[in-house]
Amino acid sequence: MAFSAPRLTREQVDSDVRRRLARLKSKRWHVLQAAGAAGAAWFIAATLLGHVQPVFAPIAAVVSLGTSYGQRLRRVTEVTIGVALGVFLGDIVVQVIGEGAWQMTLVVAMAMAVGIFISSGQVFRNQAAVQSIFVMGLLPTPGAAFTRWTDALIGGAVALVAASIVPAAPLRRPGEQAAVVAKKIASLLRAAGQVMLDADAVYGLKVLADARATDPLIRELQDASDEGMSVLAVSPFRFRHRSHVHRMAELVEPLDRALRSTRVLVRRTAVSAYRGDVVPESYYQLAFGLADAVDVVEAELAAGLGPDGLSQEARSVLLAVGEHSAEVERTESLNAEVILVQIRSIIVDLLGVTGMGQFEATDALPPLPSR
Repeated sequence: MAFSAPRLTREQVDSDVRRRLARLKSKRWHVLQAAGAAGAAWFIAATLLGHVQPVFAPIAAVVSLGTSYGQRLRRVTEVTIGVALGVFLGDIVVQVIGEGAWQMTLVVAMAMAVGIFISSGQVFRNQAAVQSIFVMGLLPTPGAAFTRWTDALIGGAVALVAASIVPAAPLRRPGEQAAVVAKKIASLLRAAGQVMLDADAVYGLKVLADARATDPLIRELQDASDEGMSVLAVSPFRFRHRSHVHRMAELVEPLDRALRSTRVLVRRTAVSAYRGDVVPESYYQLAFGLADAVDVVEAELAAGLGPDGLSQEARSVLLAVGEHSAEVERTESLNAEVILVQIRSIIVDLLGVTGMGQFEATDALPPLPSR
C-alpha cells in the first residue's frame, strides 16, 4: 500500500519561509563576521606573509567563530590550538614517515591522544584529529609544518579579534525576550480569567495546551541571557553594558517561576470549568487586573531597564493587585480557593521580577481573611 506525503498548505509554506528568513536575519552578523574573518586571515597569511595556499588560516577563523556568541572565547582557544596541533602532527608524520593508511591511523591516534591529554573539550580533540586527516589526505607537502601551524594560529588570532567586535543586538535581546515572556504571562492570565468567567471547559483545555507549549520561551530567555554574558566576556567595547546584562540575567529565574505558576493557574481553571465549579466574579476580575499589571512590567522590559531595574510603578501596580487579593470573598469550593491562592503565588513571583526577594514579596501581600 503506497502512502502519499502530506501536502503542505500555502499558509504552512509561508510560515516556514518566514521562520527560515527570520533565522537568517538573526544570524546575518555571524555570517558577515565569519566571512570577513576568513578573508582577513587569508590576506594576512597569503599576501602579507607570503604563505602558499594558507587554507588553515580561514578554516581556523570560521570554525572558531561559529554561529553563536556562547562560550566563544573558549571555542576560539580550543579550535585554534586543536587545528594547530592537528596540522603540526600531520605535517611532521608526512615529513618523517610519509603518507599511507597506517600513517593515517598513527597520526589520528596521536592527535586525539594528545588532545585528550591537553584538554577535556571535545571540540579540541576533534579539530586536532580532523585537521591531521586533512593534511595527510589532501595536502601532504613535506616541510610545510611550521607554515601551516602558523596559518592556524593566524586564523585563531583573527577570530579572537573579530569575536570582540559585536553589535549591540545580543545585549538588547535578553530584555526583548524577557518582554516576550511577560507578554505571554499576561495573555495566559486573561485567558484564565475568561475560562473562569465563561466556565468553558473546551476553551480551558485549549488555553492549557497553549500554556504547556511555553517552555521554549524560557529556554530562549536563558540562551539570550547567556549570549549577552558571553559578549561581555569577549568584547571590551561593551563593558559599559555590564550592569544592564547582569540585571537581565537575574530576571530569568523569577520570570521562569512566574510562568510556571501561571501554567498551574491555567490548569486549575480548566479543571474548575470541567467540574462546573462556581468561581466568584472577584477571582476572574483579579486575574484580569493582574494581567494589566503584567502589561506594565512587559512595557518596561521591552523599553529597556533603567539603571535601577524596573521602576517603582511596576512594583506598585503588582502590590495593588496583591492588596486586592486579600479583599475578595472566600468560597467553600476547594478548586476556587486553589485558584485564589495560585493568583497570589503569581503576584509573589512577579514581585521577584521587580527585585524583591522571595520572603520580602511573600510578606508584602496581606494575609487572606478567614472563610
